[in-house]
Amino acid sequence: MNDKLEFLKNTTPFDKLPQEELQKLAPLIREIHFGKKESLYQQNKTPVEGLDIVFEGAYEAFVLTSGNIKKSLQIVEAGQTYGAFSILLNKGKSLLTVEVQKKTAIYRLPADTFKNLCKSYDDFYQYFLTAFGKEMLHGQYVGSISNPTMDLEALSFDRYFVRKLNTVNTRQIISCDIHTPCHDAARIMEQHKLSCLFVENQGVLTGYVTDIIMRNKIVGGQMHSATPVGEIMEGPIFRIDNGAHIYEAVLMMFDHMIRYLIVQENGADIGVISRNKLLSDQAQSPFVFIQSVRLALTQEELKSKWAQVPEVVYQLLTRGVKSEIVNQVITNISDTIAQKVIEGVIKEIGEPPAKFVFMALGSEGRKEQTLKTDQDNAIIYEDKANEFREKTRKYFLHFAELVSERLNFIGFSFCTGGLMAKNPKWTHSLSHWKRNYNEWIASPNHEAAMNFSTFFDCRYIFGEEQLVRELQTHIMKKMDSPSEYFFSLLTSNALQYDPPLTFFRGIRTISKGDQQVFNIKRAMTPIVDLVRVYALKHKIIATNTGERLEALRGKKAFSDEDFHELMQSYYYLMGMRLRYQSIQIIHDQDDPHNYVNLKSLTKIEVVTLKEIFKVIVNFQQRIKMVFTRNIFG
Repeated sequence: MNDKLEFLKNTTPFDKLPQEELQKLAPLIREIHFGKKESLYQQNKTPVEGLDIVFEGAYEAFVLTSGNIKKSLQIVEAGQTYGAFSILLNKGKSLLTVEVQKKTAIYRLPADTFKNLCKSYDDFYQYFLTAFGKEMLHGQYVGSISNPTMDLEALSFDRYFVRKLNTVNTRQIISCDIHTPCHDAARIMEQHKLSCLFVENQGVLTGYVTDIIMRNKIVGGQMHSATPVGEIMEGPIFRIDNGAHIYEAVLMMFDHMIRYLIVQENGADIGVISRNKLLSDQAQSPFVFIQSVRLALTQEELKSKWAQVPEVVYQLLTRGVKSEIVNQVITNISDTIAQKVIEGVIKEIGEPPAKFVFMALGSEGRKEQTLKTDQDNAIIYEDKANEFREKTRKYFLHFAELVSERLNFIGFSFCTGGLMAKNPKWTHSLSHWKRNYNEWIASPNHEAAMNFSTFFDCRYIFGEEQLVRELQTHIMKKMDSPSEYFFSLLTSNALQYDPPLTFFRGIRTISKGDQQVFNIKRAMTPIVDLVRVYALKHKIIATNTGERLEALRGKKAFSDEDFHELMQSYYYLMGMRLRYQSIQIIHDQDDPHNYVNLKSLTKIEVVTLKEIFKVIVNFQQRIKMVFTRNIFG
């Protein structure tokens, strides 16, 4: 008993609970030991008996596709929990498939006890809500919740955008006295077009009546219309602060089976929000759109969905959503389309003869896709015995050809440089890929440096993610002793584009027809390329530019000031690029491009761009000094 109590005291979020509560919990917890590796839960099938708290060993939790491929693998280690989201959001059924590793031991807290703790202790509950929000942000549970409804889709989308209630328009709180006859209350509701009227007693809100309550009790129950509302009202009234996230409000409504919440600011009631309004406001969300892409059955449907993306992007940007989030939306949609295409091809030509991974490269690999996009992808497949090599390679080249043709039909044009899996040069076994990287690092030239840069930005799309991880681990080991010339070439390639600044710090343009324009892609490329060089030097595997900057700040390679300047510069340019591309498609009925007309910018935008370009110039000057000194002493 003391062991359990001590463990809980030192385990998050149980350390947020009072001592007396922990003492009550300890006797309720079951201790379970697993001697061998075994399957414990199946996603959306197996009920979870409670919250599992691992104290020795580990769980492997993952989404299992129809092709028995593990996706979104998570390792639940000592001190971590599994089952919270299944209990709170999935009717007690496991959200993921779970395998217990050998010599694992857990404490299991009964599900009802866990739910009661969530209701009683807000800090404890908030811990799990925040964790779920982060998982939704990274798409871990997208599509895994059983029988998803519009409500849950909207909830998930709000977690995706981390929106708060202070961004939502609340309605005025209209109330009547507890002694008001029901027919008068109905008249007030009609006058204000309300479906909910609050009831107060001596100035304090004590309950509410709704049109449904009126119908059921007055009409259905044949009560007199002069009955005081106090006799039919329901309660209690629930309140929430306007600084809370929208998903918290939705969860509270579902948890208490209510349709209305009073919204507060600094402890004072400021308005009311309804569940229907909250969810209908989100009904056109990109998350719902992504779900509709998942449900598409034909290439024609997928093509139609991709054609709608510019409108989605434009709406997000005009609503003030950050460009890095918009990048994630585009990435989610394009990933979903690629996955649907790949699943269709496999269904058509049969299961692959070896484990493989289809990976994205370049901007898509960095999760920085724009609306002007082509195919940059490759395939790694596991090494096979000699007698199976030819058959395996033949399958994957045919597979890649079909996938690429269908993506092109949908709107992802062929890469003019041939950086596609359909090119035999970029579909290989794992050992062959390792040899490629060995050669690029050991004997670099400009082409090798370009290839390395493109293929270092590789990211899993479909298949066995472990193959990408193994290749990345191999690359990081080779970074222990790269040739002296290697970083010199990478830096040289990264410095090939200068920001479009004139000698007098104006914006340098080129002529396109009768317009004076600058290439915004080239303007922001130095940030991508130079951050990649730093990431390699510091052995950072993350592919996204923003994530690399975060990691570099964590390693003290960049100061906080450097970090914020580069982040703001990069994503300001990204937002402008996306906005102009969406306008080109929607309003100009033109193919998207990367040229921005200087006359279309406001004075503030021009000034901002000049400052950003100065930041990039300074960054380029610094990398010349840093890597010259590091390499040549």
